[in-house]
Amino acid sequence: SAHPNHSITMVRTEDEEPHRSDPVARFRSYLHGGTSSLLSTLPTIIVFPVYKTVFRQQIHNTLVSQTVSQLYKEGPVKLYRGVAPPLLMRTLNGTLLFGLQDTLLHQLSSSPPSIIPTSALPALAGLGAGVVEAVVFTPFERVQNVLQNGQNDRQLPTLRSVLIRLRSERLASGYYRAFLPIAARNALGSCLYFGLKGPMCAAVEGQGLSTTASSFLSGTLTSMAISLPLYPLSVLVANMQAQVEGEVHGLRSCWRMLWESRQRSVVLLYRGGSLVILRSCITWGITTAIYDKQERSASDFSL
Repeated sequence: SAHPNHSITMVRTEDEEPHRSDPVARFRSYLHGGTSSLLSTLPTIIVFPVYKTVFRQQIHNTLVSQTVSQLYKEGPVKLYRGVAPPLLMRTLNGTLLFGLQDTLLHQLSSSPPSIIPTSALPALAGLGAGVVEAVVFTPFERVQNVLQNGQNDRQLPTLRSVLIRLRSERLASGYYRAFLPIAARNALGSCLYFGLKGPMCAAVEGQGLSTTASSFLSGTLTSMAISLPLYPLSVLVANMQAQVEGEVHGLRSCWRMLWESRQRSVVLLYRGGSLVILRSCITWGITTAIYDKQERSASDFSL
């Protein structure tokens, strides 16, 4: 017989509570989040050149053809310089993001009734998970951006040299450079992802698609809706974190310098945005489909 799709609606009913309060069930969300992200690392490797192309556009404000030519001249070895941090971060990110959001959602759902609508709880839990995610992963992103900046190749040729250099700096200018825009981006992004994923999946599934296809499309469309409005924050973060030399400027000063360097043009600020959508469609579509399938299988087994 049919049963509610718990992983998609993300709303807990009274019948579910004994199951969801089980410590094993709580751990399962972390496991499924990590597994789904780990399995999506192959697309991450495949699209990494796309990601690196976008990154170079973000910090150098160049056309795609110019960036591709630059990367081609550097060779295949340097093309994948900086791929290790996002692979590690991707797996750990899924574990923390999905697991913590599920834990926070359980806490919010089991607390006394409040003025917050039940339908808004997944987004609220996602907001909290996004803030924690920023605290944990800002150092990973900082290392990744330093490695991907070709201007750092000579003075910081290895991962070890980058780690030593950042460790010698104060946290705010070293590992936690650009923490505030990262926290804002991740918190808003997670809030929107978990808030929109369920309704989006229900709408797509209502068109007659299979459950897995609906999960994939919901992840794709949701990530697309998130990537565009938050893209300027990613550009700001890339520009703030890519440099290790020179004067350290504050957030407002960095934004002003970025805006001036883009000739006060929104079009130039969004240069590379189409490639971000492509990357998000691939990785988050697959991750969402795998995670939801694991959750459905676990729910079917427990029932």
